[in-house]
Order: sequence, then structure tokens, then C-alpha cells
Amino acid sequence: MAIEVWKEVDLPPSHAYLLMAVLEEPGIQPSALAAELHLQPSTITRLVEKLESKKLLVRTTEGKLTNIYPTPKAKELLPAMKKCIQKFSGKYASLLGKDESCKLVKDIAKFADKLDI
Repeated sequence: MAIEVWKEVDLPPSHAYLLMAVLEEPGIQPSALAAELHLQPSTITRLVEKLESKKLLVRTTEGKLTNIYPTPKAKELLPAMKKCIQKFSGKYASLLGKDESCKLVKDIAKFADKLDI
């Protein structure tokens, strides 16, 4: 279901969520992305490389620090990505019901917080 929704912006869900995180915090470091998205650093590197090849992200290096920035092309995609999020939320809410889908989102957030301990 998620893959179908995100086809509208020609991105897999994992790429889209990483891109939105970078749009939210330009200059974010890979380690912060890994922590925020609960992904391994090697996965972050692979996703960033893919998004760089699509001209959606650029990496800069300052000493030992690597920072990731969105390109203007990425910024143009943001409204369409927000629509994808709404569409995806609507689809799973229609399958589960509004109350159950809200509960699911809260439970996932709660479990994610517990796993960060």
C-alpha cells in the first residue's frame, strides 16, 4: 500500500521519509538521520547515495563532519510528499477505522520510544 502511494513522487517510502527529514533539518548529519529513522548508518548511506543520484540531496564535508542538504528539486517535491502522507494515512484509516489507526500510530510511537532506551 505504501509503495503504491509513494509512486506518485517516484520514491520508495524509505527514501521519501529520509528526504523529508533532511527537508525538515537541512544540514543534518547521517548519524542523526540514523537515530531519527531507526536505521543502520550503512542504510542511511545507501539511501543518501540514491537520493544524490536523483539530484535530491547533496552532501558536504567539513573536517570530519558530513552534512546533508536538500536540493531545490527536493524542495519542490515537498507539497507532493505531504499529499502522499495524507493519502497513505487515509488508506490505512479506511482499512482499520479511524480509532484503530490512531491507536496504532500511538502504539508504534510508544514502542519506538521504549526501544530507544
